[in-house]
Amino acid sequence: MWKGNSPGGNQGAGMEGAGGELGGHGNWGREDASGLLARASLPIMLTWPLPLASSALTLLLGALTSLFLWYCYRLGSQDMQVLGGGSSAVGVSSGPGGCSKAGRPSPGSSREPGEGPGTEGLVSSRLRAYAQRYSWAGMGRVRRAAQGGPSPGRGPGVLGIQRPGLLFLPDLPSAPFVPRDAQRHDVELLESSFPAILRDFGAVSWDFSGTTPLPPGWSPPLAPGCYQLLLYQAGQRQPINCRRCPGTYRALRALRSFMSANAFGNAGFSVLLPGAQLEGRCGPTNARVRCHLGLKIPPGCELVVGGEPQCWAEGHCLLVDDSFLHTVTHNGSPEDGPRVVFIVDLWHPNVAGAERQALDYVFAPDP
Repeated sequence: MWKGNSPGGNQGAGMEGAGGELGGHGNWGREDASGLLARASLPIMLTWPLPLASSALTLLLGALTSLFLWYCYRLGSQDMQVLGGGSSAVGVSSGPGGCSKAGRPSPGSSREPGEGPGTEGLVSSRLRAYAQRYSWAGMGRVRRAAQGGPSPGRGPGVLGIQRPGLLFLPDLPSAPFVPRDAQRHDVELLESSFPAILRDFGAVSWDFSGTTPLPPGWSPPLAPGCYQLLLYQAGQRQPINCRRCPGTYRALRALRSFMSANAFGNAGFSVLLPGAQLEGRCGPTNARVRCHLGLKIPPGCELVVGGEPQCWAEGHCLLVDDSFLHTVTHNGSPEDGPRVVFIVDLWHPNVAGAERQALDYVFAPDP
């Protein structure tokens, strides 16, 4: 039998002595068990009366809620100040070749919609107006893009080959060519519409000799031997061309991710004559993916995006991130005829719905 080490076997001294606290290193005997059980069975008394404890807890929760609301207010105010500083620091150019007040190219401009040194402040101010009207919810990436919109000289990218001229949306997967499954619905719809789209092209085609005036609806050549007829230009529908190409227009209306309400959105026929070449260039944003549907693909045609060569196939779609440096060449003979593709701008599959709504507001087409 174990004995306590206090004089005379006094149990009280064993409980209170040095090293004898509950959980300490005292020596206890079996006869001490009944005393310990009796102490353990005593009811636990609260230090504070229950009403007082409830009042203190209510005050604590109220203080924490007020602190959280104050933090949210401060965070939102700082974001607004950052965006406001960007818009006041940068002017908006409106001369020929620059950006108009609405952020779209002026007449005669050769730039993509929204490109130019003065558009960073314009993007910030329009995004701030959107947030005041709706919400900042889900705007993290768009807000960062507005704060540090890249230019060809300082934009982010993969080894310098991805340089969107206006808007770089961070944290989007970057690859020169996008898998077909990323836009499966729209790809399959366009490929199933291939006969109708090819038939519409035959109805508006001409000899592309360059010796006769441009037929109605065709745009001036981007480069020697490069022609295009647009059904949508910078997010604006071209009614005459849409009526002339009814099957193609119906296909466009059925697409789920067509950027039809955004100045980055275009759709139309692209023609490249033998011997022609489009030099290296980068698109204005990585928020879009260009879908190329091959209509007439003679030998010797090549598309190089981000250093990766690809070729079109008739009746099949190719998804391209044109914010990467890309070139287009037609090295075939004159007897081969022109290369013809139908191009439509789709949303990048990783741009969320809330971000698309905000970007449609910021880059709304001119009325």
